[in-house]
Amino acid sequence: MDPLLAGASPHSRGVALIGSGSAQAAQVISNNQLGLRVDTSDEWIQSRTGISTRRVSSPDQRLSDLAADAGRSALAMAGWSPKSLDLVLLATSTPDDLFGTAPAVQAALGATNAVAFDLTAACSGFLFSLVTAAQFLRTGSMRRALVIGADQLSRFVDWDDRRSCVLFGDGAGAVAIEAADEDGLLGFLLRSDGSRGGVLNLPALDSNEVLAADARHRQGGYRPIEMNGQEVYKFAIREVPAVLQCLLERCAVGAESLDWLLLHQANQRILDAVADRFAIPRPKVLSNLAHYGNTSAATIPLVLDEAVRDGRVRSGHLLASSGFGAGLSWGAALFRWQGPA
Repeated sequence: MDPLLAGASPHSRGVALIGSGSAQAAQVISNNQLGLRVDTSDEWIQSRTGISTRRVSSPDQRLSDLAADAGRSALAMAGWSPKSLDLVLLATSTPDDLFGTAPAVQAALGATNAVAFDLTAACSGFLFSLVTAAQFLRTGSMRRALVIGADQLSRFVDWDDRRSCVLFGDGAGAVAIEAADEDGLLGFLLRSDGSRGGVLNLPALDSNEVLAADARHRQGGYRPIEMNGQEVYKFAIREVPAVLQCLLERCAVGAESLDWLLLHQANQRILDAVADRFAIPRPKVLSNLAHYGNTSAATIPLVLDEAVRDGRVRSGHLLASSGFGAGLSWGAALFRWQGPA
């Protein structure tokens, strides 16, 4: 295997994934409750998505609250002081502050020695952020990082659009990573294709306001999420197996060697299709989609944390992960969990 193709540098230090955490939005909304607002039903939603309930933040619950709670949990599992962090990287498309929410999370955690910034790549955001943070550790410029995926898509959902309102929820997940002699991030591949980006958007308002005299300006703000569900589904079931296959081949790892398949939680049919493509038994596919819906950048670390805490994912386990979504963006990572046994 060429280590550069797989995402590693032959001169780099390793990266260890040793702590996880998550936080849930306050309100649980069932399919039947949505059926009281739009023309839908529990059977219709479950048969097409696998979702039965989703979490929605309460009006007083900020994204930074969810992100900080998930971060504290990951730090506690790793046994780290917040002051030992060098980096807080927040993957989100729904910040409290458009200028960036990671610094607020850094302050809430008391991570006074860490630089903090946001990274936006929609549902691929956590995976892109994990890879980004790993590069700082591999160069030796940083030692410890906290990677958080958090989103509150409920703020941008049209709750009267039955095609999209049934899909999304809010949440946060985090992973603590540090530089190590033994590399736990065995490889990665990241992809983007802006020419197909129109199938999934959270677009700016098309406003045209008077500024002064004949001068006009565009007022800030966003419309609700717009999505071509069929095209997104076709994109996912085509590109996710392809990028995973390429990564496994470059890392000389067979699908039968995987302990777990960890995919972005968008639709249960996508998870099942990818598992079938690699002949991975359904019990080895991590999924909590039924209870959370699509929480965007939070899905991967959230389901990982649940599986670590209930004992399914154990130290030494090998996981293949893939994130995919708006942009269009997608990617895959192969890593070994090195947290508490």
